[in-house]
Amino acid sequence: MIEDDVRAAFAQHEALTPPTGPVRAAIDRLAAVRRRRRQRLRAGGVALALFGVLGVGIPQLTPDRAAEDAAMLNEPVPPAPAGALNVLLLGLDATSDQRPPLADSVLLVHIPADRSRPFLVSLPRDLQVAIPGHGRDKLNAAFAYGSRSDPPDLARGYDLTRRTVAELTGVRVDAGVVLTYPALRRLTDTVDGVEVCLPREIRSIHTSRVFPAGCQRLGGAASVDLLRQRRGLPEGGLDRDRNAQLFAAGLVRRAAEQGVLTNPVRLSELLRAGGADLVVDDGGLPLLDLVRVLPQLKSVDPVGLSLPVKPLDGARWVRPDPTATPEFLAALREDRLAQWAAQHPGRVNRTR
Repeated sequence: MIEDDVRAAFAQHEALTPPTGPVRAAIDRLAAVRRRRRQRLRAGGVALALFGVLGVGIPQLTPDRAAEDAAMLNEPVPPAPAGALNVLLLGLDATSDQRPPLADSVLLVHIPADRSRPFLVSLPRDLQVAIPGHGRDKLNAAFAYGSRSDPPDLARGYDLTRRTVAELTGVRVDAGVVLTYPALRRLTDTVDGVEVCLPREIRSIHTSRVFPAGCQRLGGAASVDLLRQRRGLPEGGLDRDRNAQLFAAGLVRRAAEQGVLTNPVRLSELLRAGGADLVVDDGGLPLLDLVRVLPQLKSVDPVGLSLPVKPLDGARWVRPDPTATPEFLAALREDRLAQWAAQHPGRVNRTR
């Protein structure tokens, strides 16, 4: 009797069942999109490492799957953004309840419109700049002013630094990330260390560790120790900026060598490594859209550059070089850094 009732119920409601054709077509579209995405990520794995290992977009690379799939069922994948792009990377000295942190490393990653290769532009921490709402001070103080709260607000610190950098350079900052030393240490250990080739011996004033001249692989703790060093270096903070560029380029190469983005286990480890110490800003450009740009890069071997500066009245502060800086910033705004670097080879920093 029960079996007859069930059959009757199915027969009664069979006419209400929606046709399977549209559902099947939607599933096929979703599968095709995912196949194309996998192909793009394989083709651009090395390029994506440039931002992935430095923290850019890490929280954005794991969006809510249900919402994403629902959108993909009805909408085509948008094209990658065109034109030059700028991503601001900030390395913090520390976070503490006692004092607001300083941005000891300020790096602007410029992706040219021709997608030739990335440019790493260091902006000195001791550069005298106009900080919106706070007069003139060192560039690294912008983060401290913005983040001043209990506990420090890293997002607000980033925002004030971003506005300061935008006013200084005249370029739009499309996205950015705040990376603390604990996060950097974990990222480095996740890729089993980074090779850095130093032009001279460096002795740590914090740990007495000696970094010999030449190439060496550094773990997370040693990497952080190296990146903190500026006292005792011939050009202080400027030399530390150059070491940061060497480290960043080495981190990219290490992640690429390990095929992090083609190994789900390794990728998962890397995405978890940054943890809560990362603050990411998309600046109005969704970082997943930024990721779509990276496979277009012809090379991920970066060019290292620094804003041209001069000492400020014998102090440890520096100021923009009145002769070279206007030309450099014009090249940055007009997306001509490759030509500028070719014309000024002595100002190009080694990244190997």
